[in-house]
Order: sequence, then C-alpha cells, then structure tokens
Amino acid sequence: MNVLRFSDLCAQGRALGQRVFIRADLNVPQDAEGHITEDTRVRASVPCIRMALEAGAAVMVTSHLGRPTEGEFKPSDSLAPVARRLGELLGREVPLVAGWVDGVTVAPGELVLLENCRINPGEKKNNPELARKMAALCDIFVHDAFGTAHRAEASTYGIAQYAPVACAGPLLAAEIDAISQALAQPKRPLVAIVGGSKVSSKLTILQALAANVDQLIVGGGIANTFMLAAGLKIGKSLAEPDLLADARAVIEAMKARGAEVPIPTDVVTAKAFAADAPATIKAAADVADDDLILDIGPDTAARLAGQLKAAGTIVWNGPVGVFEFAAFENGTRTIARAIAESEAFSIAGGGDTLAAIAKYGMDQQVGYISTGGGAFLEVLEGKTLPAFEILQQRAAG
Repeated sequence: MNVLRFSDLCAQGRALGQRVFIRADLNVPQDAEGHITEDTRVRASVPCIRMALEAGAAVMVTSHLGRPTEGEFKPSDSLAPVARRLGELLGREVPLVAGWVDGVTVAPGELVLLENCRINPGEKKNNPELARKMAALCDIFVHDAFGTAHRAEASTYGIAQYAPVACAGPLLAAEIDAISQALAQPKRPLVAIVGGSKVSSKLTILQALAANVDQLIVGGGIANTFMLAAGLKIGKSLAEPDLLADARAVIEAMKARGAEVPIPTDVVTAKAFAADAPATIKAAADVADDDLILDIGPDTAARLAGQLKAAGTIVWNGPVGVFEFAAFENGTRTIARAIAESEAFSIAGGGDTLAAIAKYGMDQQVGYISTGGGAFLEVLEGKTLPAFEILQQRAAG
C-alpha cells in the first residue's frame, strides 16, 4: 500500500519548523472519578509524538474521547486526564487547548493537546468547512489512529484531503504493513480464526475469508451454527438456524478451493451458562437436547493447534469458547499457545481476542496486535478503509 510515511518525512528533515497536526487515538476507558483505567492507547501514541518533537516540529495532537454531543461540551468529555497521563509519559507538561479550530499558538519544539475533536460541530459528518479549518492549522497532517481509520470524519479524512501534506504515523503505518503481510501477500498456509456469538455479525468476514484462506477455524456461537449446518445436534446452544444456508455456502466455497472449515469432533458442554456449571466433554455427535456447548473439546483443540503450528500466516479474531470461565477456557488457551509457538506471522485483533492474549501472557509472541476493533473487522471484510484510501490518493499526487 503506497502512502507517505511520517518517519520518512522526519528522516528527510521535512518536519523541521513545521506545524504538525497528529490525529491520535486517545479514547481510553475511565472510572467514575475520571481516572484512566487502561492507558494502552495513550502509550501507543507516544512514539509518533516523540518523533515529531525530535524532528523540531510544532506539534498539535487531538483525539476523540467517548461519545460527546457535538457543540455541547461537558467536563466528562475533556481530554484533561489524557493530557496528564501524556505528560507523565513524555516527562513534560502537555497544555490542553480548547476552542482550537480557528487557531492554535504553538512553536517548534512545543506540544499542545487539542480538546476532544468530537465536540466540534460537523466532525462526524466530515463537514468540509470544518475540515478546511483544521487543515489550515498545519503544514503536515499525520494520521496515527487506526482505531478510527474506518470512519470518514473531519479529523480523520477531511483534513487529509486539504492539508498541504498528509501521511501515516508510525502506528498506522505498522497496521498497514501487518495487514498487507497477513492478507495481501500471506505466506501459506493462511489460517483464519473467527470466533464470536453470531454468524450474522461476522457473515461478510467469513465470506471474504472463504475466498482467500486455506483453513477457516470458527469458534463460539458461530461454530454452533456451522455444526448445525454440518448435520450435528447442538442442544440448546446459541446458534442462528436461519443462517444455515449461508454457513453451508461458506463450507462449500472453501471445499471448492481444496480448503476447509474444520467442524468440531468433540465439545465441552454444561446444563447452564455459569462459571460454576459442571463441564462435560463429549463427542460432537453425542450432544443432548438440554446441553449448552461452551467450548471445543480437547481432541478438536489439539487438531486445530497442529494446523496452527504448521501455518505460514495466522489471522485471529475471537475466542473459540467461553474462556472467561475456567472450565471452558481450554480451547481458547490451546489455540493461543499454538499461535504463540507457531513460526507463522500472526495478526490478532478485537476486544475479546486482546483479552485472551492478555490472560495468557502472549503479547510478545503474536506477530502484530491490531489496535483497532471495528477497523480491523472491516479490513477482514475486504473493505478499503477511508483513512487508507485518502492517504493513498494524496501519495499518488
């Protein structure tokens, strides 16, 4: 993917003395008192900001936070907690600037954080007038927020249209490289793991992957629907019977290419959805009418682990069972460890997937962990993200 990279501009000295506007993703969770409870996104934004400061730029950074009402600022919408945390990470004060659309005072070597960009009327609908005003603030626009790359908003798309220079920051560039390595030029076999409760929420992803991957591992409620499609009974397990034709179509599309959707041969069941429910391992053909399938069985997990260890590329989105409950985590844990031990390039994304990675302490053993939830899913669907689209257009001249 051909986009201009901020790292290249800095290496060429083109950021020296320039006004640099960075769109970061600083949308972090907070408690009732406004304290940040998880700061991964703030820490992930630091390399781009340091890069700009070290290059001698006058640096402006903004982000959305939460879901504010445009034009109606509330104290809970403020980036003030982010400014404090950013200051701690950078070892310098980070001034927070409100009402910044019509002008910002910042000198080379200085850094300011611009208040929540979603407060600005016209932000979400990519108002051209607002986008032009933002673009007028800078010499270089840097998009470094993959989590917003699937949204065409004024601070993510419009500003990139009108800024003198528009480029990808190091975080966004890393996402582009990882996605290209996993999907555009994958080392084979390419194995995708798609978990989740509903086929309907991931149907387009499954259809897109079915045309490209060598093995499509399905988990959770999605696997139950595929088991039904394969003629197996699933008791009272979560499934979508009205999508059996779609599931069969995915299975047939894979089969036509000599690929497969591995159907579980054994499962872990319970009579109730509860952490303390007794777990029973049984053959997939022996599921009773009052059973709930809450995980894949050990034989299935071992078979899938073998496929993952032999893979060239792995794309992971979603657990294969209710891994939050100890009795039903073996499948996801086995899959996670197989990915960690595999020599394949792996890319993982999605909230539940990241939670599993954290639970099993394997963040250093995944090739790339995507920072975007919705954006990552849209990439898997085969969509071109607006942020990538406009940066490619600008790079092409």
